[in-house]
Amino acid sequence: MMKRRLGQKMLDDKVVTKAQIREALGRQRLHGGRLGQNLLSLGYISEDQLETFLKRTPQAPETVEETGLELEFIADLTLKHVMNMGPFRLSDLSLRMGLPSAILDEAIELLRRENLVEVRSATQFVKSSFNFIVTDLGKVRGNELMEICRYVGPTPVILEDYRTMVENQSIQNIMVDDATVSRAFSEIVISDHLLKRLGPAISSGTPMFMYGPPGNGKTTISETIGQVLPETVYIPYALFVGGQIINIFDPVNHIAIDKNGYGEEPDETSVDQRWVLIRRPVVITGGELTLRMLDLEFNSIAKFYEAPLQMKANNGLFLVDDFGRQQMDPQNLLNRWIVNLDRQIDFMSMHTGMKFEIPFDQLVIFATNLEPKTLVDEAFLRRIRYKIKIDHPNESEFEEIFRRVCRMNAITFEPDIFEYLIEHWYRRLDRPLNACHPRDLVNHIIDTSRYHNKPPELTRDAIDLACENYFVEM
Repeated sequence: MMKRRLGQKMLDDKVVTKAQIREALGRQRLHGGRLGQNLLSLGYISEDQLETFLKRTPQAPETVEETGLELEFIADLTLKHVMNMGPFRLSDLSLRMGLPSAILDEAIELLRRENLVEVRSATQFVKSSFNFIVTDLGKVRGNELMEICRYVGPTPVILEDYRTMVENQSIQNIMVDDATVSRAFSEIVISDHLLKRLGPAISSGTPMFMYGPPGNGKTTISETIGQVLPETVYIPYALFVGGQIINIFDPVNHIAIDKNGYGEEPDETSVDQRWVLIRRPVVITGGELTLRMLDLEFNSIAKFYEAPLQMKANNGLFLVDDFGRQQMDPQNLLNRWIVNLDRQIDFMSMHTGMKFEIPFDQLVIFATNLEPKTLVDEAFLRRIRYKIKIDHPNESEFEEIFRRVCRMNAITFEPDIFEYLIEHWYRRLDRPLNACHPRDLVNHIIDTSRYHNKPPELTRDAIDLACENYFVEM
């Protein structure tokens, strides 16, 4: 298994001894909690040690060797960057490539020796003041390099460094308590019993299978779980694997919060600027999901790869919504991920034939409104620790949802009209209550009021018209 557990990593770093780990594990069996919390309670580590160990930051490399890359590769990427920059300084290049000036100085010297770059001017006799410019020969060579690979972004990170960082930031090391979960779900009408089931499931960082009738909040609950995930994580802008570049950072799925990230001159004594600090990712996919989206996507024009969805979701949440309605047999997806879920690893293949292993570290939620027995087998369910049914709300929960929707839309809630709705349109017709109905019915009332240029209000006529337009006689 790729993922080394927290205890093993602490042993490797000589933070604790084997005897202390055994004692902490024994305490964990008696009192629960995480290994780190039990080591803390026993006094074997301090809070600062635990915090530092779980939230390691990638340190800026000081030499070419520390990047794990060849100087020639860095020089080639440098040349592609400077082709259209005009006169530039090392600090300009450092800003774009995320590497310290000392490393880029070596790359520039290599390019100068090959007459691909030259010094245009200088204000002082120090390299930081030199203005460089690409030569005609450099532009020719740069165009040749662009034909091989058109990636021009921050310098990639090697695979081993990526694996280590994912392990250090594992979703299974998150610490979530009852107060945090209750606060996150305070805007949602949800039973205490369901909340008590969701809390441990979130804290475990292990897969969930969420099922139940449509329109009762599976997607909303899943998205709220994404908001519960604590802390921030580092991801690389790109990876370098087997001579190929894989783009990982995706502004659609990743919310950058690093004020000293790509776009500002990096502090060479701070974190490695080839990494970006983001909120734990929340990647959501639905009926559009295909098996191809779970593999590396090679852009034949740009000549580099885009990371698959599950790779972008590492250290965060991956929601497979409307499971069973994808453009593929759900069994194919389960077969593709059965090893991933069991061993927390995934295997990637390149068009060159190279295969390599990456971490599969994410809280995966499968959400469906189809019958579970038609989708999954026992072997799959065994690998899903938590199976949670999201059922219809009861009448009191339904009323509370209706009240909140009215309040959000500045509509006065009328108890007698609500009772009419329940009796005439639900009890009489034996229609089940769905959590989405209050929102949808109120939207119908608002549409009608706008059409007639009147303020929306709850009346029997408004309720009847909304229900007639909304419900379908099956």
